[in-house]
Amino acid sequence: MNPHNGECGCFGRQEIDEINPGIELAKKEKPGIIVDGIFPCDTIFLKREKYDGIVTMYRDQGQIAVKLLGFDGGVTVQGGLPIVIATPAHGTAFDIVGQGIAGVGITPKAFDIAVTMAERRMATEAREARL
Repeated sequence: MNPHNGECGCFGRQEIDEINPGIELAKKEKPGIIVDGIFPCDTIFLKREKYDGIVTMYRDQGQIAVKLLGFDGGVTVQGGLPIVIATPAHGTAFDIVGQGIAGVGITPKAFDIAVTMAERRMATEAREARL
């Protein structure tokens, strides 16, 4: 998602040249997965019940909404990197280090997501190596 949805090219061509082709490729390569878009980032989270996940182009587009919707319940996944990264969306809590009051409830979920992503990546790499 672009911050303002690009307005059909009036504010840049990112949606036209990069995001829409990516959406179409995802639809083609993963026919069992419903992929919708493009949506403006300031309204898509109002429709969150319809989706299993929301992809944002920039961390803060999604982080702010996730934190407002449930500070201790979100997981951030970083894509496009050679390693898997999934972290609790609430951050590091440097201001309360050593006080024994930090909530760690979502950390196991972030770990589970990272493990699942790594397993799928390894399975894909093994399958491709056999081909």
